[in-house]
Amino acid sequence: MNERRDRRSDIQGLRAIAVLTVIAAHYGLPGAQGGFLGVDVFLVVSGFLITQLLLAETARSGRLSLRDFYARRARRILPAATFVLVATVAFSSAVLGAAEALSTVEDAAWATLFAANVRFSSVGTDYFARDLVTSPLQHYWSLSVEEQFYVVWPLLVIVCLFVLGRRRGGRVSRWPLLVVLTALVAGSFSYAVQLSHTEPVSAYFSTPARAWELGVGALAALVGARVTAPLGPGARALLTTTGLVGIALAVTTFDKTTQSRAEFVAVPVVATAMVLLAGVRRPAASTTTSTDAADRPTWPQRLLGIAPLRAIGDWSFSLYLWHWPLLVVLEARYGTVSPIARADLVLLALALAALTYRWVEQPFRNPVRVTRFRALALYPASVCLLALTCGLGWTWAEHQASTYGDGPALTVEGSQVTDDPEVDVSPDPVVALVQASVYAGERGRPVPARLRPGRLDLVDSIAGVGQCDYSPADARQLCPRGDPDGDRTLVVIGDSHARMWISAFERIAQREGYRTYYLVKPLCTAADVLVSQMQSDEPWDDCSTFREWAFDQVERLRPDVTVVTSTAPQGVVWPDGSDEPVAPDDAGRAAVMQQAWTKTFDRLAPWSGSVRMIRDVPLAEVAPGTCLTRGDPDLGDCLFSPDKNHEADTDVAVRAAAAAGVLSVDPRPWLCWRGQCAAVVGDVIPYIDTNHLTAVYASLLAESLGRRLGIWSA
Repeated sequence: MNERRDRRSDIQGLRAIAVLTVIAAHYGLPGAQGGFLGVDVFLVVSGFLITQLLLAETARSGRLSLRDFYARRARRILPAATFVLVATVAFSSAVLGAAEALSTVEDAAWATLFAANVRFSSVGTDYFARDLVTSPLQHYWSLSVEEQFYVVWPLLVIVCLFVLGRRRGGRVSRWPLLVVLTALVAGSFSYAVQLSHTEPVSAYFSTPARAWELGVGALAALVGARVTAPLGPGARALLTTTGLVGIALAVTTFDKTTQSRAEFVAVPVVATAMVLLAGVRRPAASTTTSTDAADRPTWPQRLLGIAPLRAIGDWSFSLYLWHWPLLVVLEARYGTVSPIARADLVLLALALAALTYRWVEQPFRNPVRVTRFRALALYPASVCLLALTCGLGWTWAEHQASTYGDGPALTVEGSQVTDDPEVDVSPDPVVALVQASVYAGERGRPVPARLRPGRLDLVDSIAGVGQCDYSPADARQLCPRGDPDGDRTLVVIGDSHARMWISAFERIAQREGYRTYYLVKPLCTAADVLVSQMQSDEPWDDCSTFREWAFDQVERLRPDVTVVTSTAPQGVVWPDGSDEPVAPDDAGRAAVMQQAWTKTFDRLAPWSGSVRMIRDVPLAEVAPGTCLTRGDPDLGDCLFSPDKNHEADTDVAVRAAAAAGVLSVDPRPWLCWRGQCAAVVGDVIPYIDTNHLTAVYASLLAESLGRRLGIWSA
């Protein structure tokens, strides 16, 4: 075939639309909340183009060279991907705190091996990672999905064409490939639908759950010429227009709740395939000339092929790589970026993409200069370069993590709060130390040099659940802890905000002789109400089922003390007897939640010696540990005021407890004073993120908590 004749500028325009919609969504452009679906457009286009190349090679030479295939992929992908990885690690190490920089180094290592999707699937399903700074390399997940798919796809093509499709006389039939590809798409789509309802985060990053999108593009390449051959210019124009309208509707009407739902993603996927099919040229033998009217680009295709879109399409790969780390690193360092600054970042990303395309991508695409051997050598060369980069980044992060600041540990006397006649220092040593810590922050005292947990241990400082992790839907075992010989029983029910108190309860249990049971499930509130799944407005029946099981265990165990504590549900909730969900900002939300808490207290009371509640801790705008590792802050820079909306939600639970005669313990005096909360108390960082206590600090509160709950003897 004539190469010039096969060149399609409309695909470059489609790439431009895809990358621009992704940027619009990531940068918060109003009306483009579904712009993340541009990634799905990319996947379909990629499956289409790669399959076209494979089929063209088999038709031309009667064979398929895996070495040539992977050499082409190396020339196309590795130079720009490696360059941006190196730059992002260096940028993050220079700008971010030690823990954040180290996390970026770890992400880069996974991306180097084209396994970023595996990494982010694992992190994404860890609830305690949700408040950490978003990775500047998170967008590499889609590249990893593509490359994992292309490990398998050419092998399937070889088997289907040259083993199953071989016919007498040397002819090759494409029917086996069509059958296998159709089965792959159907199976992957079914799996994606099922997984998106049970594990939406895993579905988002999963290669098996994404393979159908690449497969749809491959199907379009396989059957395109036969399907579109009968179509005239008008039909092709209508097909292209319909596809573009479908993409536009998905981008402007879908939102993040649909981002892993295959049945919704199918809209832009099918729409993209329509645009690709409409531009498939008929075989050269079936046309009289290359200018046959039926084979010319239609007006929508010519529109897609205008020069600006072609240019952005050329830069699209580099633009996709650059736009995300620029925004994420700067927001992690300086906070939310203004709309004007975001516009400047888009221009910067465009400039970097153009330069990367010209000086990094293009030189490596020349097969004469970069021979097959040199192209294949790019893989080990990339790994070695990134290993060196990650090693240097890790060393720098470890060096930065050795200290927090240059000040001494905070003490009540050292803060001079006792010398202030206007301050009534509490006789409670814990509260007094909080007062001293806030007092020191108000006066801009330096951050202590040594703090607990250490910078690199902070993210892992959540109390362990032992052998009973109730995150999986079917986990229902009981794991007694505390004092195994204790003659009293204590049960704790709630979500991760109950789990964070385990280190305190274990100290109480060992001292006071309690067997303890921690019936805690992340995101699953103790309030008796149906909640939605994470990142979805679908009912989370597993949470309700788990809560019922937990209540059943309380009825069976008949504990001396039952303690409940939870944060407010993040998504919508369903009132009893209603099919209409109530959003977090709805006026009737407080009444629904108060009723739900009342139901919980009423159900637990007959089976417990006493029921107690711990009020939720204040919510910070920025994680204190993150603040302490950015730049050179003093203690005042990291003081924070409790989030007012969170406080209002928490007050609902307190009112319900009071009405039910349930004692509630307020932990705020152990964290805040005079309306401000300390990022450091003594020599301890109290928060892991914005809303979970570190295991170290919770343990230090054991006596205070036990006394307030009435389970710590004098």
